[in-house]
Amino acid sequence: MQVLSINVALPQSVPHGKTRVETGIFKKPVAGPVRAGKLNLEGDRQADLKVHGGVNKAVYAYSVENIEYWRKRLKRNDLGAGTFGENLTVDELLETDVAIGDEFEIGTARFQVSQPRLPCFKLGIAMGNPAFPKTFQRSRRTGFYLRVLREGTISAGDAIRRFPTAEAEPVTVAEMVRIISARRPSRADAERALKLHALSGGWKKEIAEKLGRTA
Repeated sequence: MQVLSINVALPQSVPHGKTRVETGIFKKPVAGPVRAGKLNLEGDRQADLKVHGGVNKAVYAYSVENIEYWRKRLKRNDLGAGTFGENLTVDELLETDVAIGDEFEIGTARFQVSQPRLPCFKLGIAMGNPAFPKTFQRSRRTGFYLRVLREGTISAGDAIRRFPTAEAEPVTVAEMVRIISARRPSRADAERALKLHALSGGWKKEIAEKLGRTA
């Protein structure tokens, strides 16, 4: 397991229909080393802090295996590191294997998986296809967000040391996307998700609302 690329961007204004929007989705690889702080990577910023950023979404990771999948499915050779707005392009960390609460040591920093990524319309802008966010979510190849447990310095090429979650009933990233995507998840699925100490509060609230109760 390895960090193949570190990608950052500052928000920029881009056309969207008849208006313009601010977005930080157009990430570009940087040489590093890069400082990982509690809210983001050095040189990286989120545009709309109501839905992006914060301690639970400080860093976004996406696997190169997923990028290769989309290259083949979409017949596009222009998809590379940073294309999907990820900060870390990694290998071997797939959504069907990574669980909420897993921890990773990279360089001198330590991270914890906090939630999957649910794409907004800005991914459609980046891909040049307004319908793509729905396709992306349905695939469950969403990548995942990381909170920074220990600030430090990371570089492309760093090995990733994984520490499996200590949750009693682990839930993978792919399973969590399935649960949140259901109009009304099964009570068993929802209860498993709500018991996760590492799952971000926003996700717990939404899952609880689907059950008709307060988290």
